Amino acid sequence: MTDLDTVANWFEQPGKVAVISGAGLSTESGIPDFRSSKGLYNQNTSLKVPLEEVLSSHFFESEPALFYSFFRNALRHPTAEPNEGHYFLKRLEDRGAQVTIVTQNIDGLHQKAGSANVIELHGNVNRVITASGGSFTYGEAIETDDGLSVNGEWARPAVTLYGEALDSKAVFESIKAVEEADILLVMGTSLNVYPAAGLVYDYNGGKSILVNKGQTGIRYPFAVTFKESICLWVKAVEKAMKK
Repeated sequence: MTDLDTVANWFEQPGKVAVISGAGLSTESGIPDFRSSKGLYNQNTSLKVPLEEVLSSHFFESEPALFYSFFRNALRHPTAEPNEGHYFLKRLEDRGAQVTIVTQNIDGLHQKAGSANVIELHGNVNRVITASGGSFTYGEAIETDDGLSVNGEWARPAVTLYGEALDSKAVFESIKAVEEADILLVMGTSLNVYPAAGLVYDYNGGKSILVNKGQTGIRYPFAVTFKESICLWVKAVEKAMKK
């Protein structure tokens, strides 16, 4: 039995599936990652400061005009569409699986594909939050050169910047989802960024799958590993599921 056949059998009766998704999934929808040859680092060589600093809470507060220029031009991709990797997870739900997606991505494509249970560790560029704690879509905000406002109230993108703590509820729910999962599926992440990278160690089962083109930053004994395009992998797995 091949690894594809093994995984296909797992997905025939998947039960609870925890998914950890990263930038490699979004790149297949045309959204650049940070560090690859075509990533944001190399696309924005004119920046005078490191990318982590541009996306830091300090830079956001001290250089709002530069921050928002970069945010609008490099981080928001309102025309991006989900790819087969996103839709595969929705189809698993439709087959009766209890899918919980823990994503490091901020593009909202999992929700756009129809997935019901998505935990966004780093927030969502398509939403804004106000000073009083209100949550709105980005389209409801008024843009200025150096900021955002909603109904006259100061607002900011609902994303976690460098130097800011992750939402504790999101972290707790992520750990719980992985601990309780029958299948762990890691897609498009090199597992270099914590706490997402550490979540794999909370998995207690024997059906762990990694789909990622590059090397990972941790040594974890995945049951099955595929170093290939996520969309091509999805096509192959679903073909095996139909045998």
